[in-house]
Amino acid sequence: MSDTTPEQLERIAARAATVAPIWAATTPLERATALVAMADALLDARTELVATAMEETGLTEARLVGELTRTAVQVRLFADVVLDGTYLDVRIDEADSEFALGVRPDLRRFRIPVGPVLNFAASNFPFAFSVAGGDTASALAAGCPVIVKAHSGHPRLSEQTARVASTALEAAGAPEGTLQLISGRSAGVALLKDPRIAAGSFTGSISAGRSLADVAAARSGPIPFYGELGSVNPVFVTRAGLAERAQEIADGFAMSVIGSAGQLCTKPGFLFVPAGHGLGDGLAVRAAAAAEQRLLYPGIATAYRDRRDTILATTDVKVIAEGRMRFDAEGQGWATPTLVSVTAAVLRQQRDRLLDEAFGPLSVMVEFEREEDLAGLANELFEGNLTGTVHAAAGEDTPAIRALVGWITGHAGRVLFGGWPTGVAVTPAMQHGGPWPATTNDTSTSVGTAAIGRFLRPVAYQGAPQELLPLPLRDDNPWQVPQRRSIPGQSNSWGSQATLASH
Repeated sequence: MSDTTPEQLERIAARAATVAPIWAATTPLERATALVAMADALLDARTELVATAMEETGLTEARLVGELTRTAVQVRLFADVVLDGTYLDVRIDEADSEFALGVRPDLRRFRIPVGPVLNFAASNFPFAFSVAGGDTASALAAGCPVIVKAHSGHPRLSEQTARVASTALEAAGAPEGTLQLISGRSAGVALLKDPRIAAGSFTGSISAGRSLADVAAARSGPIPFYGELGSVNPVFVTRAGLAERAQEIADGFAMSVIGSAGQLCTKPGFLFVPAGHGLGDGLAVRAAAAAEQRLLYPGIATAYRDRRDTILATTDVKVIAEGRMRFDAEGQGWATPTLVSVTAAVLRQQRDRLLDEAFGPLSVMVEFEREEDLAGLANELFEGNLTGTVHAAAGEDTPAIRALVGWITGHAGRVLFGGWPTGVAVTPAMQHGGPWPATTNDTSTSVGTAAIGRFLRPVAYQGAPQELLPLPLRDDNPWQVPQRRSIPGQSNSWGSQATLASH
């Protein structure tokens, strides 16, 4: 797949700008129908798409089939979001001559599509966070045309997926150019600077994401840029929790680190366990039994090798399972799991060498003495994360746990009690985001129905005649979307509920 030329970029950007108002004006049923057609087409092309993905990424057939199903499911979910209409957040304040602060005009507010979106595809989810993934689906559902910058790790799959998805969209009535594809790093940066691009999304490394976020912010007209970057997802196990289900915790931890060769943004990079935990031998056996797995592409394999070498060479790091790393003739890297252990004191002393994310099948166990110290230790060591997990005993409720949960809440987007963070449910309540450096914007999510809000902006109409109002704001409400109304006279009773409740 050759890099997109400047001439091609100009045509693509111009087409997206032309398409934007047409796609934004589609009715809920028209847009939802197109999204469902796209989901169906992806599933119909499952055999072809999965075969290519296996060749280019090294991921297993079972993993890729499941991921493609997830991708179709989330596209279908957004079709329902469009039909429901709640995402438009329609608010209507009727004109009020007796408003508490003087005469109030008629005010009506809703959210509109921002315009063309540039989505930088991820490598580790070649379906769910790539060409037809969650960023694309949520932007299309919002009414925005999407241009995807293909990931160099799976170029043929990117072309195939774009062809399947765009053909289905257009056959269902979407204008040509609603979904387009470009390739090449320089092409992506150039398009991010183009004034016709209204927002950007990205999943990848901290360095690349920060660079692109800076480009978006440095434009003469800055645009929102939603980047999902790095996360180490600390997991904390209490003494009582370990005593209650040590075997289950060891099994879940090993599976989360080993699955997909550890190339998941929610992999638990640090497992905090009580000193004398006794898990080492069992984890070593589990790691030794794990089959060798290919990493996604040579660049990731090289970065993982370097990160692993740094950790293994760090003073006072105890090896539980050393694992192996090899490269084949094509430069592809193959790895078995590496697990190491340090004390909390060593982690403090060696933080510059140990704290960075290791994107691959490696995790660090951290032995602590006092649960009361965990929240403070975490605050000292970690920045923002996508997730934080507590494994406690049933019914266990202590000041230490409450402090830890409070810290996680302030530093992560998802707080888990038991379980493991590598399962990200595609569901309305999911939050997949967190404070820097987990994301560039900690008020948004890239999974779940709230993801659509990234590609909308609010507009209010004051004193507009019915015939000039957008359809969702009209009194006859032809789209039948939810409308939140403030009726005349309501302001004179504001605060009364609190007054009554206090008495």
